[in-house]
This record gives sequence, structure tokens and C-alpha cells, in this order.
Amino acid sequence: MKTKIYFLILICSVLGFTACNLDEEPYGFYSEDNFYKTEGDAKAAINYAYATLTYIEYSRALFFIGDMPTEIITTKGDASVDNRALNTWRIDNFDTNSTLVNFFKYSYIAINRANAVIKKMPDTNIDQSLKDQYLGEAYFLRAYNYFCLSRNFGLVPMHYGVVETLAQTAAPLAKDMDEIYDLMIDDCKKAEELLPVYTTPIMGRTDRAGAQALLAKIYLYAASAKKNNVPLYKDMTKEVNTMYEEAAKYAGRVMGLDTNYPQSTYGFENDILKIYDVENFAGKENIFLMSMDRTGESEGQYSKISKMFLPYIDGATIWLKQGDTNTYIKSHDGWGEYRTEIDFYNSFANDDKRKTYLIVDKIYNQNGTLNVEWKADGSGKIPYPFSRKYIDPNFDGDKTSTRPFLIRYTDIAMVYAEAAGPTTAAYSVINFIRNRAGLGSLAPNLSVDAFREKVYEERKFEFAFEGDRMYDIRRWGRIGDIKEVKDAGLSESQYTFYPIPQSEINLNPSLR
Repeated sequence: MKTKIYFLILICSVLGFTACNLDEEPYGFYSEDNFYKTEGDAKAAINYAYATLTYIEYSRALFFIGDMPTEIITTKGDASVDNRALNTWRIDNFDTNSTLVNFFKYSYIAINRANAVIKKMPDTNIDQSLKDQYLGEAYFLRAYNYFCLSRNFGLVPMHYGVVETLAQTAAPLAKDMDEIYDLMIDDCKKAEELLPVYTTPIMGRTDRAGAQALLAKIYLYAASAKKNNVPLYKDMTKEVNTMYEEAAKYAGRVMGLDTNYPQSTYGFENDILKIYDVENFAGKENIFLMSMDRTGESEGQYSKISKMFLPYIDGATIWLKQGDTNTYIKSHDGWGEYRTEIDFYNSFANDDKRKTYLIVDKIYNQNGTLNVEWKADGSGKIPYPFSRKYIDPNFDGDKTSTRPFLIRYTDIAMVYAEAAGPTTAAYSVINFIRNRAGLGSLAPNLSVDAFREKVYEERKFEFAFEGDRMYDIRRWGRIGDIKEVKDAGLSESQYTFYPIPQSEINLNPSLR
């Protein structure tokens, strides 16, 4: 995804490009002198805002922040100090941790690029339908990035407009969580009004269903976090049941339950392997899929995500069995950075296809004969059973089309189920997901709390290795149950949110 760059570097040092020098002034402000003249300019502007999500440090941080601190994955012994710190909850490192610094920085770069589109697009002389689409996407991206920031860092600086002057870099923190959520909710509603629903999903872009999906996730997150007395959320003025109702309403729109918002583009895949087929980028599950393709010229345009999950196996081409068929697909081996926790692997039901189909413990030769395997006693040549959600059989060296899933349909269906509670429709959703995985249906007639607990548990297995688990744990107020958090003796005030990076505090007088 190669885009023409018409901008100066965006507030580079403001967002962390520079060293932590208190005397250093931000430079490289946004310039709009020769931009937004043509339809191509407008398209390049929104592509530029999306492009931030594919930066290497950002895309890898999705897993380091979303799964590494949980029971899902661990890392290798010689991983970087910063990544081991996230894995073991060594909080003394967190305010300078490079993964957290980069995630914070790139989120604000994306916000600033979205703000530039929001400011300039209304006056651009292009077709109105395109103008609406690009403006809607910008509102979505601003909300999406504030959602990512607030879930990880709590109260964060609020940039309502594009940073064009030095004074605008010193944005104050949101006064409370309501301020952040008011902006995100308003942005998503504007995006819903402006965006169409694509007849075929577009890789790396979003549409009206994406705006509705994000809004459903935003409402569910706040509802469950307030219900579970998570700091900052418990003080929100919004009422818990109302937010659950709003989450169910907007998730229902994605699912086609509201006849005023029909859509037939998105839905369940019946075959779980098809969800993760890199050639199925326009698949029904892919509401918002990161844009990466093996034909790209540099990493970020293409992906090495698969290398992070796969172990090293003699530097060879490996062959993986396709479900319970006699078909085998090839892959490269990897670096073993994201390693499956064995206790988590063992917690799956033995007949769960999300284990037997999507986690690999045996590698084959091209002819289907067994090559090497993982063994629980450590005697096997595979060091750990690994996720195969990110496999590209048509890899080109290290270049693949494996893409992080930012929002997929099953996620929103489960948002609906959790928010709605044990209704007939919610049971239907959760039972389809379990049955697709080869499991039986949930017990009937569960209470609201018991049903939501089952949905919470099911999400752990459904979205494993997709950078989602930590956010479920956060909004349910259960970080204190994580083994490493217990071992470290951390208090609620220490573990609830990551600290804002020290480099950002040094650069923003409002944060000191």
C-alpha cells in the first residue's frame, strides 16, 4: 500500500521522535499549503492517516500489549528487556518502555492525520460521496486511536484539532473518562452517518459497519468496566445498563438485526480456517483488517507478523496439516517471539478446533509424513505449540500477507451477546461460535451475570493471539488475578493503566 506523501513530518518530536531533552522544541508541523486540491490529494490524505497503523512498531505492539501481559503468550528468553518487562509486569520499566512509547506516539500521529482530514475535507472540491466517505473514515480513525489509548493509558491528552503551532502541542489530559468517551461516541455516530457499507470489504479501510462495530465495542467496554468498578470508569456519569443497551443496539446493526441498517457484506464464516486464509482478505469476518501484502516494498507494506509467532525449525520450509483433511500447506519458520503459554494451551477442550486446527504441535514433510512435533516433556523438536492464525503459504522470503485483525465480525457478535445477556438471539450467537469450534451449546437458562461470564471465557479462546485478551481482563477488573501481577505484589493503582511515557511528559508542559 504505497501512498504519495504530501505532508511534512508530523509533530515528530512532540510525539516522541526526539530524545527526552527538556530544552528541545518540537519541529516539523503539519503543512497544508499545496494539499487537498484534487480527488487524488484527498484520497492520499486519508490513506496517510490509515498508514500509521501499519508501522512496524505499532503493529507488533498490538500483540506485545494485547496478549503478552496475559496468560495467552510469553516470550523467548533472549527477547528485549522492554518486551520481557511487559511479559513479567516489571512496572519500573513501563514509563520508558519502547513498545509503550511507540504505541502512544503512533496513536497520536494517526489522530493528528485524522484531524487534518476532518479540518480540510469539508472545503475540498470533490464529489460529495467521496468527501463524506473520507471524512467518515477520519472520524472513525480518531475514535479508534483514542479507544486504543484510553484502554491502555487511562486519561490521555485531548487533541480536538490538527497540531499546527507550538502552543497546540501542550494539550491537557482529559478531565475524566467521560470526556474521552463523549468524543469517541460522537465521532463514531458522525462516521455512521457519513459512511456507506461496502458490498465487499476493503482491506485496510472501514465503512459504516466498522463505525457501528467500534461504537458497540466502546459502549461495551465502558459498561463492563464501570460495572466491575475499574478506576476512572467507575466514576463515569453514564449509566451501566444504558451503555449495555447501546452496545447491543449498535452491534445489532452490524449483524443486520435493525432493518433500518441493512447489510449483507459481513457475517460468520462457517469454516474457522477460512477466517485466517490470507487470500480471503475480503472475507465476511473482516470488518477492519490491517493492510499488508507480500508485494510491498518495505516491512509495514508487507508483514512479518508470522515470523513472530512461528518457532525456528532449522531455517526450513515447513508443512502444516489443514484441519482434519489430508491437505498440507507450506510456511516459513520463524523467530519465536510470541510463544504460546503451555497452561493456556492445556486449558482448551481437547476437541476444540481452535486448538486442534489453529494451534500447531506437529510439522510435516510435503508428502504428509511427520517431520517434527512438540512434546509436553520437552523432548520434541518444536519448542512450543504455536498459533497458525498468521500463515501465508505464498510467502516470498520473509515477506507475507499475514495481517492483524483489528475488528472482526465474531467479535461484534460476541459484543452483542455479552451486552444483551441471555436472550434467545444472544444464545444463538454464542452457540454458533461454540458449535463452529466443535463444542456443544451453552447450558440454557443462565442468569445475566453467569451468561456474561461464559461469554467472557469464550472470548479468551476465540480471540487468542489476536491482541485482544488484555482488554477483556482490564474491563472486567481482573488484572490483579494475573500470576505475574500477583507475584510482583502490584497494587490496583500500579497495574490498572500503563503510565504515560516519560518522553511525552518531558515534551508536554501540561503533563508535568
